[in-house]
Amino acid sequence: MSRPREPAPTSAKVRCAIYTRKSSEEGLEQEFNSLHAQRESAEAYIKSQSHEGWVCLPDTYDDGGFTGGNIERPAVKRLLADIEAGRIDCVVVYKVDRLSRSLMDFARMMEVFEKHKVSFVSVTQQFNTVHSMGRLTLNILLSFAQFEREIISERTRDKIAAARRKGKWAGGHPLLGYDIDPRGFRLLVNEDEAPRVRAIFELYLEHRSLVATVIEIDKRGWTNKRWTTRKGKEAGGKKFNKTMLFKLLTNVAYTGMVRHKKDVYPGEHAAIVDAQIFERVQKQLRSNGWSGGTGGAAVRNRYGALLKGLIRCVPCRCMMGHTYTAKAGKTRYRYYVCLSAQKRGWHTCPSKAIPAGEIERLVVERIRALGRDPALVASTVRQARKQAEEETERLGVEKAAHERELRRHNAEVRKLALDAASPGSSARLGDLNERIRIGEQRMTQIRERVLALSREMVDEVEASRALAAFDPVWESLSPREQGRIVTLLVREVAYDGVSGSVSIRFHPGALGQLAAEPGVGAKKEVAA
Repeated sequence: MSRPREPAPTSAKVRCAIYTRKSSEEGLEQEFNSLHAQRESAEAYIKSQSHEGWVCLPDTYDDGGFTGGNIERPAVKRLLADIEAGRIDCVVVYKVDRLSRSLMDFARMMEVFEKHKVSFVSVTQQFNTVHSMGRLTLNILLSFAQFEREIISERTRDKIAAARRKGKWAGGHPLLGYDIDPRGFRLLVNEDEAPRVRAIFELYLEHRSLVATVIEIDKRGWTNKRWTTRKGKEAGGKKFNKTMLFKLLTNVAYTGMVRHKKDVYPGEHAAIVDAQIFERVQKQLRSNGWSGGTGGAAVRNRYGALLKGLIRCVPCRCMMGHTYTAKAGKTRYRYYVCLSAQKRGWHTCPSKAIPAGEIERLVVERIRALGRDPALVASTVRQARKQAEEETERLGVEKAAHERELRRHNAEVRKLALDAASPGSSARLGDLNERIRIGEQRMTQIRERVLALSREMVDEVEASRALAAFDPVWESLSPREQGRIVTLLVREVAYDGVSGSVSIRFHPGALGQLAAEPGVGAKKEVAA
């Protein structure tokens, strides 16, 4: 008599998450798109491994319209968060590059996978990291993908460097005094603008001051280069400021040379400015101690300026910076000054400067008043909601423009790839790839900002509770904490020197964040 067959042992349950990605949003509105196709293939693979205990999780991790060049993607962030929470045992993708196109980013994600004992499977490339051979194959594949991208970048850089060494212009915005030859990447002297450039050099040698030269240029009604873009739009034509003037005065192109990093080579184009005059200008600039600014680096807030980076000059449409004067070597008088007036001369701005303590007290009092008046709280919540809706609408318009731009750039890249031997194609390809990278990064930022705006909305009860925590503890906060709280609440302070008026715009989600601010919470307990 035969013994009854025992049931086969079942494998441990393997919870599988499917990740899908598509670089552009084109076609996502279709009933069955690329993301659906990727998920269908992954589900079929998981089903084929059901004897190993594999099950497909119902959660979707889809990034439609996101580049694989970075990990700033909502679905990737959710995926990593769920892995760290212990909800996933295996990640399944259609192809490796759907998860990442960067070896460095992929290596970081693999560290998270390994730390939490999560395996990785690529359906179409027939490997998974459960086995050592799959891990080796993955590393080899990623290494070659990274190598290929780096080689392409190096070729582009080398071709640009070679073009520079031959004196060729390798692209960029047109320069005042020159036009771009429509037959190729060459600079042609603009006979109408060239005398203006020479006059600007002479003016600087006469006045020996950037501000004084800018004032004289304004009197003559001169602006920087105006040109028509490839799309037929007018660009440039702005008034000069100190930074623009400095760039013009230090550009070796005006002496018939081209620069590549620190090296200078004879150019194919004709010179506009005499080399001796150019060198005299450089010596004068050095003697004036001008280096072109800080390059936008952040500066420490040493003197407790609450509105640093927040206050704007309305007439000049620019930011106001924090400064001070010292009398008798001890007493400091702090001010916010218009940056445009600093660059272009004080006569150009009706606001000029305002005492820092005075406007800071006004802003703090307005915030305090909000917490004491329910009607003001309701009005502020409505204003914040309106700001969020307007910003969302603006971001939608910008997003659509970027989508059109990326489609044009990608189409031009494909066209250039078919005609790689054409003059200037290498430089143009490098320029287009950089524009595509910047555009994709901005698209990611826009999507994240729209999501953040939708999450940041608060009601009147939450807003009242948050503002009630502000007034009792303000004086007990350190200057650094006060600055953080004001930055958290206030989006912009607009000062109009003509009317003497001040208007404050709050962050849409600031009131909700205020209640959770660690500095306020801790001080509130002490005050109680």
